[in-house]
Amino acid sequence: MGVLHRQRWCGATGLMVPLLTLASPGFLKIAGVAPSWAVLWLLPWALVDGPASGAIAGLCLGLVLDGLHLGLASEVPVLMLLGWWWGRIGRRGVPIERSYNLGLLAVLGSLLLGASLLLQLYWAGQLPLVEAGLHTLVAQSLLTGLLAPVLCSLVLLRWRRIADLRG
Repeated sequence: MGVLHRQRWCGATGLMVPLLTLASPGFLKIAGVAPSWAVLWLLPWALVDGPASGAIAGLCLGLVLDGLHLGLASEVPVLMLLGWWWGRIGRRGVPIERSYNLGLLAVLGSLLLGASLLLQLYWAGQLPLVEAGLHTLVAQSLLTGLLAPVLCSLVLLRWRRIADLRG
């Protein structure tokens, strides 16, 4: 594991995810659909802190977000998988420095998260309108991919600087 989990205020920034999920600014929505704030926070965390910390952060974030909504669909498995996958990319691959790469990873993560939720609702027989689900999936992925180069790159640079100073 890396050093971010030892910095209390770095972990405390994860508390912004449920807050932004509940009260997402209106100007950051497309047709009423907000970006996937969990993906936007988890991506830089896992890239800097590694696969184990990314999976644990995905678990914690998923449990908090699952507590915010009713239903049978859970975000935990996909967020854990994304945290682990992005952590492996951050540890084993070439350091991600281009904003385009962050946007692409965020789009893939948002698509996986949304598709997982839609499949869980479909298997439970609770998916009323497939068109609405696909609209939400596409709008959320597009918006997350557009915000990731700006937000994730700033957070990633800050957290890498902290990890270099502390590590």
